[in-house]
Amino acid sequence: MLLLSCIVLAQAQHEHHKPANNTGKQQDTSVHFYTGVEDMQMDVPMSHAFSLNLPMNRNGSGTGWLPDASPMYGYMLHSKNWMYMIHGNLFLRYTNQDIGSKGSRGDQKFDAPNWFMLMAQRKVGARGLFHYNVMVSLDPLTEGGAGYPLLFQSGESWKGQPLVDRQHPHDLFSELSVSYSYAFSKKVDAFAYFGYPGEPALGSVAFMHRPSALANPDAPVSHHWNDGTHITFGVATLGVRVDKFKLEGSLFTGREPDENRYNFDKMRFDSWSGRLSFNPSRNWAFQVSHGYVKSPEALHPGEDVNRTTASAIFSLPMRNDNWMNVTTLWGLNKTPGHEGENAFLLEGAWQMKKAAVYTRYEWVQKSVEELDLDPAKYGDALFPVNALTAGVSYDLLNIAKTRLALGGQLSVFFDDKSLHDLYGKNPLALQVYLRIYPGLMKM
Repeated sequence: MLLLSCIVLAQAQHEHHKPANNTGKQQDTSVHFYTGVEDMQMDVPMSHAFSLNLPMNRNGSGTGWLPDASPMYGYMLHSKNWMYMIHGNLFLRYTNQDIGSKGSRGDQKFDAPNWFMLMAQRKVGARGLFHYNVMVSLDPLTEGGAGYPLLFQSGESWKGQPLVDRQHPHDLFSELSVSYSYAFSKKVDAFAYFGYPGEPALGSVAFMHRPSALANPDAPVSHHWNDGTHITFGVATLGVRVDKFKLEGSLFTGREPDENRYNFDKMRFDSWSGRLSFNPSRNWAFQVSHGYVKSPEALHPGEDVNRTTASAIFSLPMRNDNWMNVTTLWGLNKTPGHEGENAFLLEGAWQMKKAAVYTRYEWVQKSVEELDLDPAKYGDALFPVNALTAGVSYDLLNIAKTRLALGGQLSVFFDDKSLHDLYGKNPLALQVYLRIYPGLMKM
């Protein structure tokens, strides 16, 4: 949060020392907290990141869309010409991925998954909009290089070995992006986006930014079937919106972040993707996308992935600050020699004024390679993994627009019987946590 605050204050200090206007009076360019529409008497774009004609609630991750009815949690600040939004999520938790000690692959840990994000934008002329994102994560410190325990998770590596049954940490700099959009009319916009790192137009809104997943500390087991490219070192995206539809395409680096989570990886621009988004009403956001990902895994440099995804996100605001948020998605990875591995996810959250109840169901086809199994014993089989999670959290404190919640969740994994010698039959995972996050913004 210190880094984000410094960026905001540095921008405000820069504006504060601009020359006086032609009336001889110094412009009021200091930063103020936003408390309501009535406070906004300045030329500040209270809009979506890539359109002056869409609500900011539609902001997802990268250039992805959420429903217009989505809740927003964060802090808003503004100066004379700039609007700032600060978001974040921090879990102080204990997780045990095999509470019955049924297998040999579960682990336990005290840790603190986290991310923090600054968004800033200003108008350029009457129809232009400039926007930048800064997203950081202290996962390299709190999770270590091997990340946190998560049964049946796979993807990336640590010390030259594949990460299996663990979720990799996110990079310190998870997004540094800039964009420019232009409004041809109220129904037509075009935009350009560049990130180093950033997120290409592939998959749904990343799990860290979906309202249906905000209270769940874990990444989905299907992460690398849908939103595994959300931290990509080198992304260039062009897009156009026509009324309720958006079509966009990206060139990006296929290789996933390396084991050094503090550096900036080489830009390659060897992969591509395209995405069609459709928001038919304020409650729904749909997308379909396809991409060619060049050599994503460092341990398998000759293995390219063709990924296809589809998703639907639903958001329903109710009385007394209650919200119902649901996401369903499907992802398909095709690699050389494989017909394709599927993943399905359905997650939902009922956010009440102080409490939240949430759940997630996943069905993922994991290969021998994904689970780092001996091919001499298991051949080229695909293992269906079913994972069901249920959790609850309750806000203990709400101070200075910041909430502290106590929560816990239980997960059960329904694994193939041929894996029982490694995982046991239907292993259980338990975690308890304290969550620190911004309060609900009321527009």
